[in-house]
Amino acid sequence: MAEVDVQNPVNGETTCGSLLHLLQTVWDEVGEADEERDKMLLQIEQECLDVYKRKVDQAAKSRARLLQALADSRLELSTLLASLGEKSFVGIPEKTSGTINQQLAAIAPALEQLLKQKEERRKEFLDVQTQIQKICVEIAGGNQQAGNPTVDESDLSLKKLAEFHDQLQELQKEKSDRLHKVLEFVSTVHDLCAVLGLDFYTTVTEVHPSLNDATGVQSKSISNDTLARLANTVLALKEDKKQRLKKLQELATQLIDLWNLMDTSEEERSLFGHVTCNVSASVDEVTVPGALALDLIEQAKVEVERLDKLKASRMKEIAFKKQGELEEIFARAHIEIDTQAAREKILGLIDSGSVEPSELLADMDNQIIKAKEEAISRKDILDKVEKWMSACEEESWLDDYNRDNNRYNASRGAHLNLKRAEKARILVNKIPALVDSLVAKTRTWEEEHGVTFAYDGVPLLAMLDEYALLRHDREEEKRRMRDQKKFHEQLNTEQEAMFGSKPSPARPASSTKKVMGPRVNGGAANGAPNRRLSLNQNGSKSGKRDSNVRPTAPSNYVAITKEDAASHVSGTEPAPITP
Repeated sequence: MAEVDVQNPVNGETTCGSLLHLLQTVWDEVGEADEERDKMLLQIEQECLDVYKRKVDQAAKSRARLLQALADSRLELSTLLASLGEKSFVGIPEKTSGTINQQLAAIAPALEQLLKQKEERRKEFLDVQTQIQKICVEIAGGNQQAGNPTVDESDLSLKKLAEFHDQLQELQKEKSDRLHKVLEFVSTVHDLCAVLGLDFYTTVTEVHPSLNDATGVQSKSISNDTLARLANTVLALKEDKKQRLKKLQELATQLIDLWNLMDTSEEERSLFGHVTCNVSASVDEVTVPGALALDLIEQAKVEVERLDKLKASRMKEIAFKKQGELEEIFARAHIEIDTQAAREKILGLIDSGSVEPSELLADMDNQIIKAKEEAISRKDILDKVEKWMSACEEESWLDDYNRDNNRYNASRGAHLNLKRAEKARILVNKIPALVDSLVAKTRTWEEEHGVTFAYDGVPLLAMLDEYALLRHDREEEKRRMRDQKKFHEQLNTEQEAMFGSKPSPARPASSTKKVMGPRVNGGAANGAPNRRLSLNQNGSKSGKRDSNVRPTAPSNYVAITKEDAASHVSGTEPAPITP
């Protein structure tokens, strides 16, 4: 930054240039680096810019306030002209030149004059409307004093004022208009009394005796008091109609709920069809005479009380019905609950009377809703569990099929078993991926819900972990059987070479067929989980242990003692084997 100002030694004034010179002198004495000097100079420039910006912002805000004041004045001016019905005003400057303050000063006189003219015009309107109101009171025949009318200041034009003057000359027509209004009110009262079951003549003569049909039309009272009382009567009847309809709809809703709860026949329901037909009707839609009569509402109330007492006597049956529905949902979702305890709790609540029957049923309905939501959240996992169970059953069948030495014989149905075996092998190969997917989904579900995913009371992840261990043991067993088979084949080959005859193939004792199917408490067979995974058609668990099935040796089984096997391994001659 170049120095533009210097210090004036005469008057001792300090300028930006002198201060900058002094700062450079200090930097020279200190030995400040050029990079730091540049940074400091840039900072000084930025601070100066900030000061200028603040001043500019303040000036802009001041200008904005003046502009807003000018705009408000112009808007008020336009509003006054529109209210007075004037297109222009002599004192308003045509050109808006000069500064903002000058423009404000130019508008102020015209604005003041228009405000005075508006006040004078408003007084004229008030005077004319007051006269009209007084004449209306006289025509109505009332003794009440007329108050000050409300002047609509949004329209104070001369045209509007002329209309009010014309209205003074047309007051003779007011009588026919009022008579027409009285007849409309009387007709409305007649219709409402018919719907509510009230006596029309008694109701209308209470308003004014001249409203009876016996009097002529021209003799009917058209005073303000009569019109007001008629209007109040109509409002009261409409409100009464509204309240009665509300009460009747509440009773009709209770009747329908009780009927649905207790499976009431259609024949019994039809007895109160005239009540339930208006359960969703609006106030204006109810026009049938006697539809909202008090005796009809009382009849519906008595029926609701009767059904309430009947419901209390059948409460246990209804509650157990809902509990059965809840248990069915849990059973389909394989969620284990203590049904006996739940039913005992319901029975205790009903017998003790500590809870209202409606509250108990509402709580059970909420439980059913929550149970359905939980069942929906478990559906995806349960579908995969069913696929896993089906695959395990096919795996067990495939193991039985592979152990059958006669599976390739041309027997009846052999080709069907062969096709099933091919499909079973494909399905069994998918089991690891299915189990991995099931584990992942189960863990995700548990993280989202914060609880363990149980299948018929058993944690599903524990079942899957145990299945994985059993499957691993099964693979180890197969590998051991293959090694043992190789050992026996080698032993048979050596015996054939030594004795010239081939003994019957020997099966290891471990190849005896195991009992297939999942177990509840006792081990597993062929990699199936130790809990019964297959379900009966009614959804109940089948976990009985097949304790009567015992392993049996095949017909061509040859026993090989441990000593024979040991002698073969050590190189000694084994004992002869007789087929």
